[in-house]
Amino acid sequence: MSIAYLVNNLFNFYFWFVLVRIFLTWIPSINWYNQPFKTVAIVADVVLNPFRRIIPPMGGLDFSPVIALLFLQIVQFCVVRMLLILGL
Repeated sequence: MSIAYLVNNLFNFYFWFVLVRIFLTWIPSINWYNQPFKTVAIVADVVLNPFRRIIPPMGGLDFSPVIALLFLQIVQFCVVRMLLILGL
């Protein structure tokens, strides 16, 4: 198993983790102070919060998660491609 494969899987796991966080926000009855929701929020908000500060909600819709996931995919592509070029 190569390092590029491992890093790619870690990025994919994080992508799905953030996606779960986004979908869970659609459920208003979730208490984000209880486990496992608290862990999901803490881990996913590392990526989401910087984009929320940059991109304000428009018309009541928050587009920052879409941009955050796109950014995460671009970083994943660049990092994995670099690792493959280096033969790792």
